[in-house]
Amino acid sequence: MMKFDNYTITLLSATDINSYFELIENNRKRLEEYFSGTIALTKNIEDTTTHINRVIEKAKTKEYFPFIIKDPLAQKIIAYIDIKNIDWSIPKAEIGYFIDEKYEGKGISTKMLSNIIDYSFNVLKINKLLLRIYKNNIGSRKIAEKNGFEIEGTIRKDYKTTNGILLDLQYYGLVNKNNHETLSLKQ
Repeated sequence: MMKFDNYTITLLSATDINSYFELIENNRKRLEEYFSGTIALTKNIEDTTTHINRVIEKAKTKEYFPFIIKDPLAQKIIAYIDIKNIDWSIPKAEIGYFIDEKYEGKGISTKMLSNIIDYSFNVLKINKLLLRIYKNNIGSRKIAEKNGFEIEGTIRKDYKTTNGILLDLQYYGLVNKNNHETLSLKQ
């Protein structure tokens, strides 16, 4: 468990199904374009249960790490952040996240990402983290930059929205500066 301010970050568990579904339901409209996979897998409580059980299994095999952020005062999940697309041979991973609309603009996402970066680098020993962000998502871009991520490039036609539109995504990268196990190539 990680903590910051009054919030806790824990791995998603089977006891979180109702609160997770409520987070999705309350934000479904604004999430549907950019979290189409999550939205498709959480249409109702039964689908959500199946989805959560699947990601819990992936966490056990270190393929995927689904974290939730809880507001203990409100007794509910207010955000989700995951470590995904892990390549243990490098090792590198991608991070994705979203927060309840009512909690936006309070610095929570910035601190949540900072904690997950620390966990990724110090516990999982990840060398590089990646964020894929749509260029118009100014808030997410600011969160990435506050946490030291740098734009590495734009990948064209990299994401398909729920409406079938292909979008260009900006790739942000962050390298673990504490890990000095870098290969140097001899000429």
